[in-house]
Amino acid sequence: MNQPNYRWLKLFLLCYAVGGIILFYTQDKLLFHPEPVAAYHVYDFPKPYEEQFITYDSTTQFHLVKFPASTDSTKGVVLYFHGNRKNISHYAKYAQLFTKYGYAVWMCDYPGFGKSVGQRTETVLYDEAEQVYKLARQQYEKQQIVIYGKSLGTGIASYLASKRDCKQLFLETPYYSITSLARQFAFIYPIGQLMAYTIPQAEYLKKVTAPITIVHGTNDWTTFYSNALRLKKSFKPGDQFITIRGGKHNGLTDSLQVQQAIQQALQ
Repeated sequence: MNQPNYRWLKLFLLCYAVGGIILFYTQDKLLFHPEPVAAYHVYDFPKPYEEQFITYDSTTQFHLVKFPASTDSTKGVVLYFHGNRKNISHYAKYAQLFTKYGYAVWMCDYPGFGKSVGQRTETVLYDEAEQVYKLARQQYEKQQIVIYGKSLGTGIASYLASKRDCKQLFLETPYYSITSLARQFAFIYPIGQLMAYTIPQAEYLKKVTAPITIVHGTNDWTTFYSNALRLKKSFKPGDQFITIRGGKHNGLTDSLQVQQAIQQALQ
Protein backbone atom coordinates (compact mmCIF):
# COMPACT_ATOMS: atom_id res chain seq x y z
CA MET A 1 0.00 0.00 0.00
CA ASN A 2 1.30 3.43 -0.92
CA GLN A 3 2.09 5.73 1.98
CA PRO A 4 0.38 9.16 1.87
CA ASN A 5 2.59 11.98 0.64
CA TYR A 6 2.97 14.53 3.45
CA ARG A 7 5.36 16.73 1.51
CA TRP A 8 2.88 19.56 0.89
CA LEU A 9 1.57 19.41 4.45
CA LYS A 10 5.10 19.70 5.82
CA LEU A 11 5.80 22.63 3.49
CA PHE A 12 2.61 24.38 4.61
CA LEU A 13 3.44 23.89 8.30
CA LEU A 14 6.95 25.19 7.74
CA CYS A 15 5.67 28.32 5.97
CA TYR A 16 3.03 28.80 8.67
CA ALA A 17 5.64 28.60 11.43
CA VAL A 18 8.04 30.95 9.64
CA GLY A 19 5.21 33.43 9.02
CA GLY A 20 4.27 33.36 12.70
CA ILE A 21 7.86 33.95 13.77
CA ILE A 22 8.20 36.89 11.36
CA LEU A 23 4.92 38.37 12.61
CA PHE A 24 6.01 38.07 16.23
CA TYR A 25 9.40 39.69 15.75
CA THR A 26 8.33 42.42 13.30
CA GLN A 27 5.02 43.45 14.91
CA ASP A 28 6.49 46.64 16.34
CA LYS A 29 7.69 47.71 12.89
CA LEU A 30 4.31 46.82 11.39
CA LEU A 31 2.40 48.80 14.01
CA PHE A 32 4.65 51.85 14.43
CA HIS A 33 6.28 54.00 11.75
CA PRO A 34 8.20 56.64 13.74
CA GLU A 35 10.46 59.36 12.46
CA PRO A 36 12.95 60.34 15.19
CA VAL A 37 14.74 63.69 15.23
CA ALA A 38 17.52 65.11 17.39
CA ALA A 39 16.64 66.93 20.61
CA TYR A 40 18.05 70.16 19.16
CA HIS A 41 15.96 69.90 15.98
CA VAL A 42 13.87 73.00 15.28
CA TYR A 43 10.37 72.24 14.05
CA ASP A 44 8.84 74.48 11.42
CA PHE A 45 5.64 75.13 13.37
CA PRO A 46 3.73 78.40 13.27
CA LYS A 47 4.74 80.40 16.33
CA PRO A 48 4.16 80.72 19.19
CA TYR A 49 4.47 77.26 20.65
CA GLU A 50 6.18 75.76 23.68
CA GLU A 51 8.22 72.57 24.01
CA GLN A 52 8.59 70.53 27.18
CA PHE A 53 10.35 67.27 28.05
CA ILE A 54 8.79 64.89 30.59
CA THR A 55 11.26 62.52 32.28
CA TYR A 56 9.80 59.06 32.77
CA ASP A 57 12.87 57.08 33.82
CA SER A 58 16.63 57.12 33.32
CA THR A 59 16.33 56.28 29.60
CA THR A 60 12.87 57.55 28.66
CA GLN A 61 11.75 61.11 27.95
CA PHE A 62 8.50 62.26 26.39
CA HIS A 63 8.51 65.34 24.19
CA LEU A 64 5.44 67.57 24.48
CA VAL A 65 4.53 70.48 22.19
CA LYS A 66 1.97 73.02 23.39
CA PHE A 67 0.09 75.15 20.87
CA PRO A 68 -1.74 78.10 22.47
CA ALA A 69 -5.31 79.12 21.70
CA SER A 70 -5.53 81.68 18.94
CA THR A 71 -8.25 83.63 20.74
CA ASP A 72 -7.88 86.28 23.44
CA SER A 73 -8.96 83.88 26.19
CA THR A 74 -8.32 80.15 26.63
CA LYS A 75 -11.35 77.96 27.31
CA GLY A 76 -9.43 74.76 27.90
CA VAL A 77 -6.96 72.30 26.43
CA VAL A 78 -7.13 69.43 23.93
CA LEU A 79 -4.82 66.54 24.73
CA TYR A 80 -4.13 65.16 21.25
CA PHE A 81 -2.85 61.58 20.89
CA HIS A 82 -1.70 61.08 17.32
CA GLY A 83 -1.43 58.14 14.96
CA ASN A 84 1.41 55.72 14.24
CA ARG A 85 3.31 57.78 11.65
CA LYS A 86 6.36 60.06 11.78
CA ASN A 87 6.08 62.56 14.68
CA ILE A 88 4.29 65.69 15.87
CA SER A 89 5.32 67.56 12.72
CA HIS A 90 2.96 65.32 10.74
CA TYR A 91 -0.01 66.24 12.96
CA ALA A 92 0.69 69.86 14.00
CA LYS A 93 -1.50 71.17 11.17
CA TYR A 94 -4.56 69.79 12.97
CA ALA A 95 -4.02 72.05 15.99
CA GLN A 96 -5.88 74.89 14.31
CA LEU A 97 -9.07 72.78 14.37
CA PHE A 98 -9.15 73.51 18.11
CA THR A 99 -7.09 76.65 18.72
CA LYS A 100 -9.51 78.79 16.70
CA TYR A 101 -12.23 77.91 19.22
CA GLY A 102 -10.17 79.03 22.20
CA TYR A 103 -8.50 75.73 23.14
CA ALA A 104 -4.81 75.12 23.60
CA VAL A 105 -3.55 71.88 22.02
CA TRP A 106 -0.95 69.62 23.60
CA MET A 107 0.65 66.95 21.41
CA CYS A 108 3.08 64.41 22.79
CA ASP A 109 5.29 62.06 20.77
CA TYR A 110 5.54 58.39 21.75
CA PRO A 111 9.01 56.95 22.53
CA GLY A 112 10.96 56.65 19.30
CA PHE A 113 8.89 59.35 17.62
CA GLY A 114 10.32 62.84 17.12
CA LYS A 115 12.32 63.94 20.16
CA SER A 116 10.83 61.35 22.53
CA VAL A 117 13.27 58.60 23.47
CA GLY A 118 13.19 55.34 25.41
CA GLN A 119 11.50 51.98 25.44
CA ARG A 120 8.05 51.82 23.86
CA THR A 121 5.52 49.40 25.39
CA GLU A 122 1.78 49.49 25.86
CA THR A 123 2.22 50.33 29.54
CA VAL A 124 4.62 53.16 28.73
CA LEU A 125 2.14 54.63 26.24
CA TYR A 126 -0.55 54.64 28.93
CA ASP A 127 1.80 56.12 31.52
CA GLU A 128 2.80 58.86 29.10
CA ALA A 129 -0.85 59.82 28.62
CA GLU A 130 -1.35 60.03 32.39
CA GLN A 131 1.76 62.20 32.78
CA VAL A 132 0.42 64.65 30.19
CA TYR A 133 -2.97 64.72 31.93
CA LYS A 134 -1.35 65.46 35.30
CA LEU A 135 0.47 68.41 33.75
CA ALA A 136 -2.77 69.66 32.24
CA ARG A 137 -4.51 69.50 35.61
CA GLN A 138 -1.97 71.95 36.99
CA GLN A 139 -3.47 74.59 34.67
CA TYR A 140 -6.98 73.41 33.82
CA GLU A 141 -10.06 72.04 35.53
CA LYS A 142 -11.33 68.59 34.56
CA GLN A 143 -14.20 70.07 32.57
CA GLN A 144 -11.75 72.14 30.54
CA ILE A 145 -9.87 69.07 29.27
CA VAL A 146 -10.85 67.42 25.97
CA ILE A 147 -9.13 64.13 25.15
CA TYR A 148 -8.70 63.52 21.42
CA GLY A 149 -7.33 60.43 19.72
CA LYS A 150 -6.49 59.81 16.07
CA SER A 151 -6.06 56.28 14.67
CA LEU A 152 -3.55 54.45 16.91
CA GLY A 153 -3.89 57.25 19.47
CA THR A 154 -7.61 56.56 19.95
CA GLY A 155 -6.85 53.55 22.14
CA ILE A 156 -4.48 55.59 24.29
CA ALA A 157 -7.03 58.41 24.52
CA SER A 158 -9.77 55.95 25.53
CA TYR A 159 -7.56 54.45 28.21
CA LEU A 160 -6.87 57.90 29.66
CA ALA A 161 -10.55 58.91 29.60
CA SER A 162 -11.43 55.66 31.38
CA LYS A 163 -9.06 56.62 34.21
CA ARG A 164 -9.40 60.40 34.38
CA ASP A 165 -12.34 62.79 34.15
CA CYS A 166 -12.63 65.11 31.17
CA LYS A 167 -15.10 67.26 29.27
CA GLN A 168 -15.22 65.09 26.13
CA LEU A 169 -13.58 62.08 24.50
CA PHE A 170 -13.32 62.49 20.72
CA LEU A 171 -12.07 59.60 18.59
CA GLU A 172 -11.10 59.83 14.92
CA THR A 173 -10.91 56.47 13.08
CA PRO A 174 -10.73 54.22 16.17
CA TYR A 175 -10.60 50.41 16.38
CA TYR A 176 -12.20 47.79 18.63
CA SER A 177 -8.79 46.55 19.80
CA ILE A 178 -5.33 46.08 18.30
CA THR A 179 -5.72 42.32 18.44
CA SER A 180 -9.05 42.42 16.59
CA LEU A 181 -7.46 44.53 13.85
CA ALA A 182 -4.52 42.15 13.56
CA ARG A 183 -6.87 39.18 13.21
CA GLN A 184 -8.39 40.76 10.12
CA PHE A 185 -4.96 40.80 8.47
CA ALA A 186 -3.55 37.54 9.88
CA PHE A 187 -6.60 35.48 10.80
CA ILE A 188 -4.84 32.13 10.53
CA TYR A 189 -2.60 32.89 13.52
CA PRO A 190 -3.32 32.85 17.29
CA ILE A 191 -3.06 36.64 17.46
CA GLY A 192 -3.90 36.82 21.16
CA GLN A 193 -0.72 34.89 21.97
CA LEU A 194 1.51 36.61 19.41
CA MET A 195 0.75 40.30 19.93
CA ALA A 196 2.69 42.40 22.45
CA TYR A 197 0.09 45.18 22.11
CA THR A 198 -3.60 44.59 22.76
CA ILE A 199 -5.12 48.04 23.53
CA PRO A 200 -8.66 46.76 24.25
CA GLN A 201 -10.38 50.03 23.41
CA ALA A 202 -13.93 48.66 23.71
CA GLU A 203 -13.29 47.73 27.34
CA TYR A 204 -11.97 51.20 28.10
CA LEU A 205 -14.99 52.94 26.57
CA LYS A 206 -17.30 51.08 28.95
CA LYS A 207 -15.63 52.96 31.82
CA VAL A 208 -15.67 56.45 30.28
CA THR A 209 -18.11 58.78 32.03
CA ALA A 210 -17.54 61.76 29.70
CA PRO A 211 -19.48 62.12 26.43
CA ILE A 212 -17.93 60.14 23.58
CA THR A 213 -17.91 61.14 19.92
CA ILE A 214 -16.56 58.82 17.23
CA VAL A 215 -16.06 59.75 13.58
CA HIS A 216 -15.22 57.08 11.02
CA GLY A 217 -15.29 56.68 7.24
CA THR A 218 -16.86 53.78 5.39
CA ASN A 219 -13.85 53.46 3.04
CA ASP A 220 -11.23 53.17 5.77
CA TRP A 221 -9.01 50.18 5.00
CA THR A 222 -6.57 50.79 7.86
CA THR A 223 -8.84 50.73 10.89
CA PHE A 224 -11.81 49.09 9.23
CA TYR A 225 -15.21 50.74 9.57
CA SER A 226 -16.79 47.39 10.48
CA ASN A 227 -14.23 46.93 13.25
CA ALA A 228 -14.89 50.39 14.70
CA LEU A 229 -18.65 49.95 14.46
CA ARG A 230 -18.42 47.29 17.17
CA LEU A 231 -17.49 50.04 19.63
CA LYS A 232 -21.13 51.17 19.73
CA LYS A 233 -21.78 48.22 22.05
CA SER A 234 -19.69 50.06 24.66
CA PHE A 235 -21.71 53.29 24.38
CA LYS A 236 -23.82 54.87 27.09
CA PRO A 237 -26.82 57.10 26.38
CA GLY A 238 -25.75 60.33 24.66
CA ASP A 239 -22.61 58.97 22.98
CA GLN A 240 -22.51 59.27 19.21
CA PHE A 241 -20.97 57.46 16.25
CA ILE A 242 -20.76 59.68 13.15
CA THR A 243 -20.41 57.87 9.84
CA ILE A 244 -18.71 59.67 6.95
CA ARG A 245 -19.91 58.02 3.74
CA GLY A 246 -16.94 57.38 1.46
CA GLY A 247 -14.55 58.71 4.10
CA LYS A 248 -11.06 57.20 4.16
CA HIS A 249 -8.57 56.78 6.99
CA ASN A 250 -6.98 60.17 6.41
CA GLY A 251 -8.61 63.48 5.57
CA LEU A 252 -11.74 63.06 7.69
CA THR A 253 -11.27 66.45 9.34
CA ASP A 254 -11.69 68.06 5.92
CA SER A 255 -15.33 67.02 6.16
CA LEU A 256 -17.73 69.77 7.24
CA GLN A 257 -19.62 67.13 9.22
CA VAL A 258 -16.52 66.32 11.29
CA GLN A 259 -15.61 69.98 11.76
CA GLN A 260 -19.11 70.66 13.06
CA ALA A 261 -18.80 67.69 15.45
CA ILE A 262 -15.48 69.07 16.78
CA GLN A 263 -17.01 72.51 17.28
CA GLN A 264 -19.94 70.96 19.14
CA ALA A 265 -17.60 68.94 21.37
CA LEU A 266 -15.71 72.10 22.35
CA GLN A 267 -18.76 74.15 23.29
